[in-house]
Order: sequence, then C-alpha cells, then structure tokens
Amino acid sequence: MASPDVLARIDHLVYAAADLDRGIAEVERLLGVRASVGGRHPVWGTRNALASLGPSSYLEIIAPDPDQLPSAGGHPFGLDAAGASRLVGWAAKGSGLEKFRDGAAQQGVELGKVQSGSRIQPNGAVLTWTLTDPRCVVADGIAPFFIDWGKSPHPALLAAQGATLVGLRAEHPHADRVRQMLRAIAVDLPVSAGAVPALMASIDCPRGCIVLK
Repeated sequence: MASPDVLARIDHLVYAAADLDRGIAEVERLLGVRASVGGRHPVWGTRNALASLGPSSYLEIIAPDPDQLPSAGGHPFGLDAAGASRLVGWAAKGSGLEKFRDGAAQQGVELGKVQSGSRIQPNGAVLTWTLTDPRCVVADGIAPFFIDWGKSPHPALLAAQGATLVGLRAEHPHADRVRQMLRAIAVDLPVSAGAVPALMASIDCPRGCIVLK
C-alpha cells in the first residue's frame, strides 16, 4: 500500500479506454460513481471524463476523440493499440518542472519535454497546466509524469464525487530496477515482482473497497 506521502502526491490516475462512453460505463459499474464529462485535448486528439478521488486527486478516463486527430504523433497512453480498458499511468503533483526534469535526467530518468496544455470545461472555464511529456513512458507507466496546474482550480473540485483513493501499488517483472528509478525521482511507490507491468489502485466507493487496475 502506498504511504501517506505518496497518496498526497498523486494528482490523478489515467484509465485508458477505446471509447469514452464505454469507459464511463465500466468505471460506473466498478465504483458506483458516474464520471463527469471533462473536455477535449486538441493536441492529443483525446477527450476525457473525471471522477474525484479526494479534494486534490481524481481518476481520468481518457479515450480518442472521434471528432479530432492528434496534431502530432499518435494518441498518448497507448490509445492507438487495441486492448481492454485499464490503468495505464498516473500523474504526480509537481512544480518547477523544467528544473525537476533536468535533475531527473542527471539521475538517468528521462521525463521528456515540459509542455503546456489546456482544455475547456463544460462550464466554459478554461483549465491550463504544464506537465512532463506523458508520451515519454518511464518503467512501462509505473513511474509517473508530473503536472502543475498553476493558478487553475484543481479538476477534482468539479469532478463527480463519491470515491476516495486509499492506496496505489504496482507490479513489474523488473521490480528492483523500477524501484531504483522511482527513488531517483523521489517517488516512494510500492513495487513488487509481477509477470507484467501493472498499476493497482485501492478505492473506497459505493461498491465497497475495490481494486482498479
């Protein structure tokens, strides 16, 4: 189980689905919470829906947007590959991301270029943020990317309520190497040996305490 320090650093979990409506229905069936529609990401060619996991963390359901293509490269989070919906990554809260990215590189962990993003919420408000490149996948998605919302209100405040994140852990075939990478970026996420890379989130919700993976 993740330590309280790690839980406090989790900004959001990323649940990738081939179709957003299907992803919303899957999460509702599992948690008993229907995620609220978030918005569109023009650069990535995606759209999302959100379910709050606490006052400053949330579950993001993300899927390709049928009405737009990514402006460069493919969709993030492996959305171009067919497969079942699953937790594919997570974002940690960060600040001073350029400096942090450079420090991580000195430790042998490449987080990619720091980027800016924005989307319009259903209420018309514009969210803006900076983040390390989610397409720069570290340790098969077990290591997080980092995000800074700046002066924007945190998306968890307007997301569907009813669930609380109580734990996050991971499995990986090369658990020792992954733990070393996580230490280099000061992330104390529990990682045990497993046949395939996997994230497992423990969530208190109307269905009880479930494990989403």
